[in-house]
Amino acid sequence: MKLLEGKTAIITGASRGIGRGIAQVFAEQGANVAFTYSSSVEAGNALEKELKDVGVNAKGYQSNAASFEEAQKLADDVVNDFGSIDILVNNAGITKDNLLMRISEEDFDTVIEVNLKSVFNMTKAVQRTMLKQRKGSIINMSSVVGVKGNAGQTNYAASKAGIIGFSKSVALELGSRNIRSNVIAPGFIETEMTAKLDEATVKGWREGIPLKRGGTPEDVANACVFLASDLSAYVTGQTLNVDGGMLT
Repeated sequence: MKLLEGKTAIITGASRGIGRGIAQVFAEQGANVAFTYSSSVEAGNALEKELKDVGVNAKGYQSNAASFEEAQKLADDVVNDFGSIDILVNNAGITKDNLLMRISEEDFDTVIEVNLKSVFNMTKAVQRTMLKQRKGSIINMSSVVGVKGNAGQTNYAASKAGIIGFSKSVALELGSRNIRSNVIAPGFIETEMTAKLDEATVKGWREGIPLKRGGTPEDVANACVFLASDLSAYVTGQTLNVDGGMLT
């Protein structure tokens, strides 16, 4: 029996990187996958076909999670297309790094809006369906930066720390209806973005991690499978660091 058989998941920001990895592993575990992308139509179409080839129902939606109205419409569309929403993975996120003395108000606001407000938008959008079902698992993607901070990332750290506080509050509000809310805090995950970095820099980061390697999107996805499945039926309000021991 696959761990997510018969469940429907919404995954935001899934056209590449960690989001794409989560979509692939969820499909392999039997979940029907509704996913969003912002501008990469070609990548979205390719992922939709790839997931369908696994044998599950899958559909990509071009939707901006930072928009309250678009998030509401997405939730309605997914219920119409799939019939239920059992899992929500809030993965959409961006960075606009700079030292505090140089960061612009616009860059601060944009990161908060895309990374943090999108979690509010999407959680509020799926809440009604999950309350009717009296079940649901919400998984919010934070970061080790949201746990410990990082110089040059005040906006990103604030958004990711905010996700942790938000998720704990949702866990307290919705626990009586069997709706769980948890957080994944990835560490250094090697994706298309990190592949563009200088190899010496990446090697230095790997050496500072107890497991001596960067993580993969699949490492994060496997943790999401646990939190999405009935294996974690008694787990809510928690933050799981998937960081190779980086914060230990």
